[in-house]
Amino acid sequence: MKASRLLKRNKLKKILGVAFGISVTIGGTIGVGILRTPGSIAALLPDARLILVCWVLIGFYVMLTASSYAELTTMLPKAGGAYNYIKRAFGNYAGFVNGWFDFFCNAIAPAYFCIALSEYVILLFPQLTGYNTLIATAVLTAFTLINLPGIKNGSVIQQITSAIKILLFLVLIGACFIKGAATHTPASTVQRHLITGSFFFAIFKVIQLIMGTYDGWMAVSFFAEEDKDPAKNIPKSYLIGALSVGMLYILINTAILYVLPVGAIAKAPLAASDAAAIVFGKGGSTFILVFSVFALLSILNTYILVPPRILFGLSRDGFFIKQGMLLNKGGTPLFSLACCYVLAVVLIFASSFDQLFALGAFMMTIVTATAFLSLIRLRKKEPHLPRPYKAWGYPVTTWLAVIVTFGMFIGFAISDSISLIIVLLILIVSFPCYKWLRVSKRADAIEKTESGQTALAS
Repeated sequence: MKASRLLKRNKLKKILGVAFGISVTIGGTIGVGILRTPGSIAALLPDARLILVCWVLIGFYVMLTASSYAELTTMLPKAGGAYNYIKRAFGNYAGFVNGWFDFFCNAIAPAYFCIALSEYVILLFPQLTGYNTLIATAVLTAFTLINLPGIKNGSVIQQITSAIKILLFLVLIGACFIKGAATHTPASTVQRHLITGSFFFAIFKVIQLIMGTYDGWMAVSFFAEEDKDPAKNIPKSYLIGALSVGMLYILINTAILYVLPVGAIAKAPLAASDAAAIVFGKGGSTFILVFSVFALLSILNTYILVPPRILFGLSRDGFFIKQGMLLNKGGTPLFSLACCYVLAVVLIFASSFDQLFALGAFMMTIVTATAFLSLIRLRKKEPHLPRPYKAWGYPVTTWLAVIVTFGMFIGFAISDSISLIIVLLILIVSFPCYKWLRVSKRADAIEKTESGQTALAS
């Protein structure tokens, strides 16, 4: 009875705006990947100009795909993100499967971010060596408690951590440009790649790495129902957020290439650290570690907020138990947050960063590709559905997003058999789970109807 009253009394709070939308896009996207990928990219494509061209082109691509997502989100501004659009376009079962894929790939994220955070904290404080799991669990617990009272707390933390992350980015970029230029690898390197035919393979791998650093740009979609004016705020959040991330990525790569020659970057596992060592001296490695900690805190806060909202949406549509809809006075999905916390703790103790990261990336390609297909489907199926915002360059840009994302899925399926098996197992058990939940929902509806008729009769 108490749970029923809470379901009726408390609602998601419509208090978010553009500032939160931009900060959650930046916070949900920029992690430590941007600090690690320059070395791998330079090893594949040892030409400064072509590296920057790739970053610019992928930045433009993400802007276009963000525009497609903005149309979907403003069309159906509901908690839970992509599965809402997929369900509307392809039916309940497609929504159910993609909703759970989306939940899992977002719900495992706090675990691997906390694992990574513990590693960086130990590098800063070596005396804590051996306490990785304890540190990871403590950080997870702290951020869960911070976000427990309501979305207002989460919004403030998101904006603060994202602002600090941007500030540290700009400090490193500025210091690199002040320090001076490096001697770059000549273009003849690229010509050798062209002659051997490995150039095109290198370009494909570089694009895959760059795309990985952009993962998370669609975080705005999960909070659409809590936005004060989604029709106006969400497109701005997507586009300004994606533009900000793209500009920062291009600037940091330009700055690193300005300080270090391409050959040196290609040999560096953490090129940003080498650049910081040049411009900051002995304090360079400490600066990068502090940067990494704040980058991870910001992205962790985003992924503490996201999974409970997916679970809330799934519960509301009968794709999870009804307790998943329970909200506290601050608008936090209380039961869903608790479920996500327990899952993350289990994963911290039972798995590793690499395993979790690979599985999350694999499932994300499925959800994202299906979401883009839902935009195409809904344009044809429901042309008169209100669309406060329409995607740029449709249908070319949306089909491009589908093809690129599907290509990434094929690449992951070939290279990561473990994640492929896990995904196939989830698909196998998904249908009986779906049927059971739908039967349970119908039984609840019948029980409520009979209760109502009994009350009227008496």
